[in-house]
Amino acid sequence: MGKSLQVATLAGGCFWCLEAVFDELRGVESVESGYSGGHVPNPTYHQVCDGTTGHAEAVRVTFDPAVLSYRDLLTVFFTIHDPTTLNRQGNDVGTQYRSAIFYHDEEQKRVAEEVMREIEAAGIWGAPLVTELRPFEAFYPAEEYHQEYFKKNPWQPYCRVVVAPKVAKFRQAFAARLKS
Repeated sequence: MGKSLQVATLAGGCFWCLEAVFDELRGVESVESGYSGGHVPNPTYHQVCDGTTGHAEAVRVTFDPAVLSYRDLLTVFFTIHDPTTLNRQGNDVGTQYRSAIFYHDEEQKRVAEEVMREIEAAGIWGAPLVTELRPFEAFYPAEEYHQEYFKKNPWQPYCRVVVAPKVAKFRQAFAARLKS
């Protein structure tokens, strides 16, 4: 009998960072970098960077809910990016770097709303969340060279300065949830 897998589509700044973290999370079967939330079919990276497609850099996370709940996946998501800065993560600025959850069904929407309310109530970020919550419409995989970018290019300057510290912070905060 096969596993019953679920899919989450999330945007939280640079997709290289999200992919690098979710790749290491126990219960995650696969992570693919791509584009979601816009109006242009099959956009290129350069089109998305121009900010005219409406797409965000996003990841499609396929996970086993028997090992990792959607709620726990969102908990990690809200820990590894700043959900309070509109259209920006660090020095990356533009609508393509927005914080967004593209829910695949009403249950994902309900859980996301619940998690966001809890984060707001706890005052964890000290500012209101600006994470966009909207129904999933489409996901367009990014070009091949973006897939597993951090794994393939750990010494690239952006990876060393931006991605590596996020991965290190994640590993420390979620050590018990890492793949062995």
